[in-house]
Amino acid sequence: MYNKMWHQTQEALGALLDKEPQKMVEPQRNQVFIFQTLATFYIKYVQIFRNLENVYDQIVHPQKRILIRKVLDGVMGRILELKNEMVELELTEFHYFDDILQDLKLAPQQLDIPIPKYFLKEKLEVIKGREKILAQILADSGIDTSEMKFPVKSMPFDQAVKLIQIAERARQGRLRALFMKQIYLQEYRAKQSKTLGKKVTDSWAAALCIQKVWRRFHQCKKTEKLREEEMIFLGMNPPPLFNEVSATVIQAEKVDRLRNEVQMKHEEDYREALVTIKNDLKLIEGLDIKENLQDQIRHWFIECRNLTGTFPDYPDIEEGGSAIIFSNKTIQQVIEDIIANQEEEEKNEKKKKKKKEKQPKKTKRQKKGTKEKNKEEDEKWKMSPSLFLPAMKEGCNAYKEIWMNKDESWNFSQDFDPELIKEEKRKELESEIRVQVDELMRQELKNLKLAVDREREHPAKVGKKKKKKGKKGKKKEKKTKKDKDLTADRTIESLYKELVEEGLLIQALKVNLSDYIGEYSYLGTTLRQVSIEPMPSLLDVRQLITLYGIWPLGSAAVHEKAPLVKSLLLAGPSGVGKKMLVHAICTETGANLFNLSSSNIAGKYPGKNGLQMMLHAVFKVARQLQPSVVWIEDTEKTFYKKVPNAEKTNEPKRLKRHLLQILKLLKPDDRILIVGTTRRPFDAELQPFCRVYQKIILVPRPDYASRYVLWKQIIERNGGVLTSALNVSCLAKVTDGFTQGHIVKVVKAVLTDQRIRRQIHKPLTAVEFITAITSMDPVYKEEEESFKNWYAKTPLGKKRALAITGGSTEKAKDKGKRKEKKEKKAKKKK
Repeated sequence: MYNKMWHQTQEALGALLDKEPQKMVEPQRNQVFIFQTLATFYIKYVQIFRNLENVYDQIVHPQKRILIRKVLDGVMGRILELKNEMVELELTEFHYFDDILQDLKLAPQQLDIPIPKYFLKEKLEVIKGREKILAQILADSGIDTSEMKFPVKSMPFDQAVKLIQIAERARQGRLRALFMKQIYLQEYRAKQSKTLGKKVTDSWAAALCIQKVWRRFHQCKKTEKLREEEMIFLGMNPPPLFNEVSATVIQAEKVDRLRNEVQMKHEEDYREALVTIKNDLKLIEGLDIKENLQDQIRHWFIECRNLTGTFPDYPDIEEGGSAIIFSNKTIQQVIEDIIANQEEEEKNEKKKKKKKEKQPKKTKRQKKGTKEKNKEEDEKWKMSPSLFLPAMKEGCNAYKEIWMNKDESWNFSQDFDPELIKEEKRKELESEIRVQVDELMRQELKNLKLAVDREREHPAKVGKKKKKKGKKGKKKEKKTKKDKDLTADRTIESLYKELVEEGLLIQALKVNLSDYIGEYSYLGTTLRQVSIEPMPSLLDVRQLITLYGIWPLGSAAVHEKAPLVKSLLLAGPSGVGKKMLVHAICTETGANLFNLSSSNIAGKYPGKNGLQMMLHAVFKVARQLQPSVVWIEDTEKTFYKKVPNAEKTNEPKRLKRHLLQILKLLKPDDRILIVGTTRRPFDAELQPFCRVYQKIILVPRPDYASRYVLWKQIIERNGGVLTSALNVSCLAKVTDGFTQGHIVKVVKAVLTDQRIRRQIHKPLTAVEFITAITSMDPVYKEEEESFKNWYAKTPLGKKRALAITGGSTEKAKDKGKRKEKKEKKAKKKK
């Protein structure tokens, strides 16, 4: 099944790689056409990635998995490159593909970007070990995480006694009221029996009355059941066992676990085979390889002397030795190359002489024409070169050469193929033996030159080369002196322990990104066509977190070559899940979480030297134990326009000057992401704020579709049962403006243990939740508008506004310069 899926996916990828260069190479001006092509390729690559990720997770053949992993990383990187191109083209982080999905006959759910499972599977033992160490340090230092999450408030003795007395008196009052109700009912029944008299004694009448009531009750239940069956048949209601896990799903999960166990076993066997097969080849074929190489090189000596009249110069070790000359070539091909190079050199010299004679001087008109052509070419859009396409093409070629038509009828268990290992290890063995052979043949060539041509090496030239190498070494030493290690005498373990004890390295909460619930925006494209900028949906935010945060941190190959994202800002009102997203990034990638919030570092590592030591320790540990996330909560405080008097003692702006320096030091090899969260970004200075944070994501309050899904899922997760009595649509409509945090608080307040037990007799209603939420303040339109206005002032927001109004960034710069000149002239006149 998974082999078949892999073959189909590889065919689709091959077809896509053939199409892409044809459409992307030609320069274009029509932005709509460009976006359509980029979006189409983006969607198709996402489909391929989803299939490849599933195949890589389940296939058990170790050699196939190596190739799939290479292609998978390439596809991930290509998706990030296309996303970057779309952002630069549309000048917005959020894109909508409603019309394209409709043309491709795909559902929006098929555009959801999954997180590769190998991010955690391949380093599960390392993560577990790190968690144990962290828990041990927290326990030794007396920091209990459970107490931090749920603090217990102390209460005076008199107040506690009073509270118990109130509860006891209320209990007695309820019992007294129940007793009085029973007495009243007894008296009422006695009065009725006196008034009815003989009618009560008639057994036939009593039986008819009981039958009537029972038949009514029985028929009501029957009609309810029939109505429910009809609604299930029409697809209006889910079946009764819809939320329960079926037996087939349980069986599939068992099979997945077994496959993973077989995967691990095959991987171990493959690693052992790499060593044993190489040793066997060395014993059996080592001498033959050595003799063949020596004969090949000797033949080259003789042929070169016959052609040129002298023996050739032997390539240096730095150049690669004899491997450069005989790289996949026979001796005859090498001789042909030497003759061809001589002929090309002669032709090039003749052409240069002719060009010098024919070159006329350019006139002014010709120069103007070339400038205009260059401007027109600059205006046209061109796709930037990809760093991942070569890797994908290599993977596709390897698939076609090895696996496409390979007969695997003998390999039912899908274990490693020893012949492929032999081919690979034979090349490694040849390169190792070639180094030894090169040393011998270099000496042999010297002896031949002395014996036949009577040549000797000039020692002066070698000395010059050595001096040059010495200079390069000095330059490297100077560079290393600049980066001083302030903690050279300390181990990573001691620094790790210190940061945990100081509260700078914290334990991330176990939250998956899939727990961030939301729904797609189905009207994004139509709203933009009417020149209305739609607010992004929660799933759009979730996709950006996957692309900018989780993928680069999870894969080193992707992080090194993909468009580098060093810092990320999550801006939005309180309760929209910014903190949850930070913890989700750490959970999905197994990253360390460092908390450098202004409130957390207040009073720690005082002074300039202390601050330098803190930052050095944090980023040294973050580099050594990467991937790592550096979180700055309420990051607007670091860039305050004016620090409030109450916060001056905390020094919230301590990190302001250092953050830009830190970002410059981060390299593509460092899988470190700085994440800032803010609920009041308009309190910060805009320019330094935007310089530090490379990507700014506006996290909105949930729309109607997201609220509908949120209410349903959160009620079910907290033990609630959805019935026809609970109007979820009404709840979603009434709670417009409220965030996910509000909804979670309300559901937890309503669904107590007692209320969950009473659901069978008294089902949940919308009124219960609405009355509970009335005491909370929603996110008003004024607050939402302030976030929109602030985002419009950011660099990307400004460019987007200019693009919509028909302006350009160059015109805006010219206007700004003119205004400055006018202001200066006015000041001079005054």
